[in-house]
Amino acid sequence: MRRRLTLVYGGLFLLAGVILLGSIYVLGGQTKVTAAGSMQREDVAGPAPNGDVLFKTVIRETQADTMHTVLTQGAIALVVISAAAIALGWLIAGRMLQPLHQITATARRIAESPAADRGLHERIALDGPDDEVKQLADTFDLMLARLDRSFDGQRRFIASASHELRTPLTLNRTLLEVALTPETVSPEVRQLGTTLLAINDRHSRLIDGLLLLARSDREVTERSYVDLADIVDHVAVSDTVKVVADPHEAAVLGDPVLLERLVQNLVENGVRHNVAENGWVRVTTLTRPDGWVELRVSNSGPVIPRYEVPGLFAPFHRFRTERLAGPGAGLGLSIVRAVARAHGGDVQADARDTGGLDVTVLLPRAP
Repeated sequence: MRRRLTLVYGGLFLLAGVILLGSIYVLGGQTKVTAAGSMQREDVAGPAPNGDVLFKTVIRETQADTMHTVLTQGAIALVVISAAAIALGWLIAGRMLQPLHQITATARRIAESPAADRGLHERIALDGPDDEVKQLADTFDLMLARLDRSFDGQRRFIASASHELRTPLTLNRTLLEVALTPETVSPEVRQLGTTLLAINDRHSRLIDGLLLLARSDREVTERSYVDLADIVDHVAVSDTVKVVADPHEAAVLGDPVLLERLVQNLVENGVRHNVAENGWVRVTTLTRPDGWVELRVSNSGPVIPRYEVPGLFAPFHRFRTERLAGPGAGLGLSIVRAVARAHGGDVQADARDTGGLDVTVLLPRAP
């Protein structure tokens, strides 16, 4: 746009100069014609002295030289001034477009934030006259404010609803356990109570997952020094699947509870979605030369089409499993992604050709 505006400024100035020089040429030509006609009429009227003829000849030559000089010098001056006008137009266009650069920079920072709803608190707050650009910036700020309130209200609603639902679930669990305590309970009632307890536990895990997701969906402000290798040593265990841990120093700054849940969710996901026999889970941590800390969790398991992998990070999504089936709540990988992005990182997953997943979490290295 700056180049286009500069070309428009310079082109209009050059066109105006060409028109001016053309007008001078046309008017000068008419003057020459008028002078020649007068001289011709004088010649017809009678013979002119030799001095008058010589004087008129000098006038004609002077007019021609003057016209040539005006056109030549005017063209040179037009080229020089046009170049100066183009340079000045480039500076003025840059100055006029500076507010648009500010708007673009703010929009880019928001778009490149780890999560789509985390940079919405930023505003352009453009100063200047109340023109079209100022109105555009104010409208953009208003849109950001409404989106920020909407996302914040959604997070607060999830947290509040999850807290409210935990009380009746706790009460239900207590009543079911009391009802199943007597030894005189019939097998049918005991089976029904056990099923209801399992459903109640699943709902409790779902609510806990929603609470954690709502919490991890916010950017972490209070950070501590955490070594992911220590977390891997603590949580990378299983009684049903072989877990191989290869932790190396991987220091980050973040919330220890959220980071522990991130590693735990990945390990539990690898153990839960595995093969019936000879299953394995491999967990490694390392510090990369590019300034990132890498946590990688690989596992054996069913073959997953690669086009299904992005959907695994969606809440309540399970691969080839109904929502009401299975022990999990379908929030494990969603929480992993939310925690990683809350710490300024990200997570990627790739389907292994022989089955299972290869999940890689990248987090900024602690200074």
